[in-house]
Amino acid sequence: MTREVTEASPDQSLDDFPRLTDPYRRELLAHCYLMMGSIHDAEDLVQETYLRAWRSYHSFENRSSLRTWLYRIATNTCLTALDGKAKRPLPTGLGAPSLQAEAPLVQSDEVPWLEPVPDAMLIDDPNDPAAVVTSRESIRLALIAALQHLPARQRAVLVLRDVLRWKAAEVAEALETSTAAVNSMLQRAHAQLEAANLTEDSVVEPDSAEQRALLDRWVEAFWQKDIKAIVEMFSQEAVWEMPPFVGWYQGPQNIGALIDRQCPGGVHDMRMVPTVANGQPAFGLYMKTDAGDFEPFHMQVLTIGPEGVSHVVAFFEVELFPTFGLPDRLPAETAA
Repeated sequence: MTREVTEASPDQSLDDFPRLTDPYRRELLAHCYLMMGSIHDAEDLVQETYLRAWRSYHSFENRSSLRTWLYRIATNTCLTALDGKAKRPLPTGLGAPSLQAEAPLVQSDEVPWLEPVPDAMLIDDPNDPAAVVTSRESIRLALIAALQHLPARQRAVLVLRDVLRWKAAEVAEALETSTAAVNSMLQRAHAQLEAANLTEDSVVEPDSAEQRALLDRWVEAFWQKDIKAIVEMFSQEAVWEMPPFVGWYQGPQNIGALIDRQCPGGVHDMRMVPTVANGQPAFGLYMKTDAGDFEPFHMQVLTIGPEGVSHVVAFFEVELFPTFGLPDRLPAETAA
């Protein structure tokens, strides 16, 4: 994702460390996010990675590239952090069947839920189409959720082999294990994801005219609270989930009934501000207050397939809004 910089030599001092290592910070953040499923944890672990690298910089002897060396440290830092930690699922990953719209909403603040990530934090050069495609593919929400089903070392092997395209021998060296063990872990990881049917849907080309038109209709339908229009935009097997609520809902009519009956907003109560999360279209949804302005309600991350909206994750963690650069409030005149 990032161009290789001039490598360190054994006699280079710590003064060279920031200049040589800073170009890798963004891609290491993406790597830690893939491992952890939390952008906040990933930021902390990147800091820890650089601290560990700085402390051991004197022992770096060019046996590998500086980039590979940093990834090795980052991976092992993540594995240490994951030891004994619960996975970060979405509601669909809890193992329960889908619910009907009339079921009571049950919230769980005990679950460490998966977090979305702003594209701007991970994509290095938004003007480079190849870089954008690569980044979007590697951070899609479905992939991050799927990785959470794997044990930590299998997760590391899958990321290093399938996302970063490392050779098995390189992964084995990084994890201090054998090539045979790496191949075995990769095989088990693939089998587990396949058995759980954790594969990504085909998606509409991002930023296409077709997608933009659908998203415009989506915003208008929520503003009008037009349930019929919302239902018509879903694919037949569409899924809606909304952490920290543990239930999830399948089918256009069922999702439409959920929005109709359980969403407190009415006509002209819900405003949308567009953003991008995990390479996917997303919106900060703001709810009208008694004072007439609009406050953060939840963030929607959409998956759009050939038949329409196939998956929506509505994150009810309003603390995500500043992470995505979204305003903390919309004035009443915005409604005009």
